[in-house]
Parts: sequence; C-alpha cells; structure tokens
Amino acid sequence: MTTKPINPTDTTQPATLCAPLKASSPPGPVFEMRFTSTPRGARLARRLAAVRLDAWGIPYGTDPHDAIVLIVAEFTANAVSHGHVPGRDFHLRLQVTPDGRTVRVEVTDTRTERHPRRPALPESAAGIEENGRGLLLVSQLATRWDWHPRPDGPGKTIWAECALSSRVR
Repeated sequence: MTTKPINPTDTTQPATLCAPLKASSPPGPVFEMRFTSTPRGARLARRLAAVRLDAWGIPYGTDPHDAIVLIVAEFTANAVSHGHVPGRDFHLRLQVTPDGRTVRVEVTDTRTERHPRRPALPESAAGIEENGRGLLLVSQLATRWDWHPRPDGPGKTIWAECALSSRVR
C-alpha cells in the first residue's frame, strides 16, 4: 500500500499550512492541510496521512492503517477527478475521536453540483466497469461514511469513520 519513509521525523509540515484547532473541535490528535487539486496533491495527501497515522500509533502494515490510507486515497482522488474547480484546492482533515477508538477522515472540495452516490453491490463481476468502485471499497472499509454541503463556502465534505481495535494514545 504505502512505503515507510526512511526517517518519518524528517517530514516537515509548515505551521502556516496547518489550520489551527477550532474551539468547538473535540480533543484528540488532528491533522489538516490544503492540497492542490492535482494527482500530485492527492498523492502527497495520502503519504502525509500515512506518516501521521504511524506517528499517532497506528503503524504501517496494520489493517487499520492500510484501510484509512486507502480511504484517504479514494477521497482525495475523487476530489481531484470529480470535485476539481480550476484554481481551487481540496482540504484533508484526519482526527482521532476523544476516546481514541475511531479515526475520522474528511476531504472537502469546492464543487457543488457533483455529489457522491451510495454504491450498489454488483450482481456479478462480469458487468463491473474499471472505474467507479472506490466508494464501494470505502463502504466496506469504513464503519460509516457520508457527505454534507460545505458550511463555509461552495462545495462538499465527504467523510468516513474507521473504528480501531485498540485505543490511540
């Protein structure tokens, strides 16, 4: 899925790009950042999410880590492919719930008119297209997922929650 960087502490994230915690946010580790709506931005979001999860105690190579990174990859790829508005970025937010047993993934884009649809399970593999299965994977990996209109501007936020088998520190 992902490869572990040689030195995970060597990754830098400028404080100016990370949004501060809002007073209304529940406590728990949070990572959020804006990325360019390009394949390169989606790839960087996935890699930084993987590094952050490992730092939070959800190690590389574990089922929860791989599932969350796959969800981030799907959501960010969709933000680039279907939610892209020229000149606008997408926003990624990862948060561990206060009890440390769930990770919430949110990706916000600025495209208003395209909304994610709940996928139906295919009857047979013969009629499956090469694309369009990402949200089906998300629905199998996440405890729950949905979307809502973006509250502070045009666009939407798609989110998923993944339950962890053990508590995150």
